[in-house]
Amino acid sequence: MKKYDVVIIGAGPGGLGLAYPLKEAGLEVAVVEENLWGGTCPNRGCDPKKVLLAAIEAKKQNQYLLGNGIKNETQIDWPALMQFEKTFTDPVSRSSRSGLTDAQIDVYDGHAEFIDHHTLKIDQTTITSEKFVIATGQRPSRLTNIENQEMMQTSTDFLKMDHLPNELALVGGGYIAFELAMIASGAGAKVHIIHHNQRPLKAFPKAYVDDLIDQLKTQGVEVHLGIDLKRVEPKDERFELSDGQGFKQIVDQVFVTAGRKPNDDSLNLEKIGVQTDRGGIVVNEYLETSVDNIYAMGDVVSKALPKLTPVSGFEARYLAKKLTNATQAAIDYPAIPTVVYGMPKLAKVGVELDEAQQHPEQYEIKTAEMTEWFTYRRLQDPFAKISVIHEKSSGKIVGAITMSSEAEHLINDLTMIINQGGLVDQINNQILAYPTEASDLGYM
Repeated sequence: MKKYDVVIIGAGPGGLGLAYPLKEAGLEVAVVEENLWGGTCPNRGCDPKKVLLAAIEAKKQNQYLLGNGIKNETQIDWPALMQFEKTFTDPVSRSSRSGLTDAQIDVYDGHAEFIDHHTLKIDQTTITSEKFVIATGQRPSRLTNIENQEMMQTSTDFLKMDHLPNELALVGGGYIAFELAMIASGAGAKVHIIHHNQRPLKAFPKAYVDDLIDQLKTQGVEVHLGIDLKRVEPKDERFELSDGQGFKQIVDQVFVTAGRKPNDDSLNLEKIGVQTDRGGIVVNEYLETSVDNIYAMGDVVSKALPKLTPVSGFEARYLAKKLTNATQAAIDYPAIPTVVYGMPKLAKVGVELDEAQQHPEQYEIKTAEMTEWFTYRRLQDPFAKISVIHEKSSGKIVGAITMSSEAEHLINDLTMIINQGGLVDQINNQILAYPTEASDLGYM
């Protein structure tokens, strides 16, 4: 039975990001993966989504400029776009695994289960380790309360479908639903978002979500709120969705986009005493679980922070120091931006707009329509808006939310401003490339 210093369960960006520095520090390291090496993001998540979105962005920007130098509208070739996507995703698992072996890090293919605090069984192989790090991520949730729910596909299926259906439904109202809706609609499909209550994208302020829904409606997306689906059934080679209260919708394909579930339920964690809750594995400020030699990081962790690939990478860098005794400090997260990708994009960072509105004695909010700012006017962006939150006592920028075709770039600029102190004077003393979305901030 082989013994290691650290065994990492899960070979996503977090697990891979931790394995290499531990090996370089001289530790005996192994990585276990039962599915695709490289994890969700590059195989079936953010990376392929962004590849598809690139074509949608090009089409939308073309549409915005029709009559202003552009004559003909761009069309999306979905099968060709999917072949392009595969040039990114197909090599990932093989190259991720071979990168580890080239670095002389042991790899194990198969399903892992804990036997005790120091022993792991991987199919028919058993290994031991001084420490373990669980980085198994999440998987798409299923809606077991819907009859015939097995007829519903997931975001994984969407991101690998070779042919775009004429009409599709996305059941759920979170990031995934809105992002896939904008991709499918932009590519030419008729899209329905069906959400069980009146508050989709609840992590974002309602006013901005309402604006985003209005933009989707102008693109032909139908958003059905307050619809609690009860049944999916075949209907003349299509699917009929119904709620038992009069709502019926027939589509060619239906996808469940109701969030993601942590992969913590098949590792035998309960037997060895690792605490979990609905959000995943419970950890402290050192990413330690309730078992002192077992750590967890990434999307499998129960946390209020956004479950994003760069957060997993940040945690991996922290644990690389923690497990090699290079730090004894607790993990200290910076402000973390989060984005709903599409056309337009919705992005935020730092103090929430709702919190700032509830505490006017503490915060000042500056909101601006940006469609006449140079960057957005030259693109003929149909909607561009920003709210910046200042802390009254210090004058610092502490939060922001923005929606436009360029929101992902602007929110990164604001994230760096916030994490570097957030003082307006510091911004005004910078000479930025002009004209850009960052230099436009001076208009506020």
